[in-house]
Amino acid sequence: MCRLTALIALLALPVLADEKPKLNTLTPKEIAEGWILLFDGETTFGWKVEGDAKVKDGELILGGEKETTATSTSSFQFVRATATSRDGEERSELKVVHERPGGLGRKQSGTFAPFPSFEIRNGKVKISVPAGKTAYLSNIRCHPTRMTSLFNDKDLSGWKEFKPTKDKKIASKFSVTKEGWLNVKDGPGDLQTEGQWADFVVQLECISNGKHLNSGLFFRCIPDQYQQGYEAQIRNQWEGDNRAKPVDFGTGAIYRRQPARKVVSSDGEWFTMTVAAHGRHIATWVNGYQVTDWTDDRKENDNARNGFKKGQGALSIQGHDPTTDLSFRTIRIQSLDW
Repeated sequence: MCRLTALIALLALPVLADEKPKLNTLTPKEIAEGWILLFDGETTFGWKVEGDAKVKDGELILGGEKETTATSTSSFQFVRATATSRDGEERSELKVVHERPGGLGRKQSGTFAPFPSFEIRNGKVKISVPAGKTAYLSNIRCHPTRMTSLFNDKDLSGWKEFKPTKDKKIASKFSVTKEGWLNVKDGPGDLQTEGQWADFVVQLECISNGKHLNSGLFFRCIPDQYQQGYEAQIRNQWEGDNRAKPVDFGTGAIYRRQPARKVVSSDGEWFTMTVAAHGRHIATWVNGYQVTDWTDDRKENDNARNGFKKGQGALSIQGHDPTTDLSFRTIRIQSLDW
């Protein structure tokens, strides 16, 4: 009797397979693979829109009486991008592949293509809707390809520790753990790449092994100089229960330039951070969610601390202070220097 009752109760449960999938989200596997969302489902953050646009019920609605275009503010050279287009209740996936510098991406049409037009032009994702038409879009995302690994999971080949020429207390310990992770403990300290880049997309996985620990990824650094360049901040802390109020700019912030609009990551959990730098424009994503979109309009300077630096520079991982204990893995880069 008990088994019959349990069976009846089980059959009465809702069929989860029939539930509509949540829009504008990534699975943990997709996050680890490096997919990023270009549309957050709530705002047009990260887009330049010309024409009519609004966001409603998780969809980017483009179009009206005049032609409308939406262009990503970030640039990608080797990338595959997808979006979901809706016509009534029917949805179709639009795809575009961009595998060469500049120019136009190779479009793989969806059911409703060429309306709306979905392409990558000069490295930017562009959606176009003709006058008198309306497009309902969601799940707009991309995956940088042709990434080169910067860490071999075995040793610190390709990296070098900062060695001061004058009296300076350097306390950080950089090592490779038995799991194959790059670990930094204590601080201060600075681990720099031997390679240099100006424009790039870089992705890494990180875990903070303590509460509210501080580190960061510096880029366009002057080699053999201590902790300088632009910094993508790492600090998983926010005010009270509000992740939209980061402490010390928050993880993914362009430190001292633009705070993260939301602290997505949490201590004790692996997260993926993406940094895209192209000319004066810099953007960052944490777990695929875009947290900054910043243009450096300062006067040019050889040091990014003092102005816009456009030339090549090293990447570096920061050891901040005696409490530092963070691990990194899957560090990879796509160079946009041509």
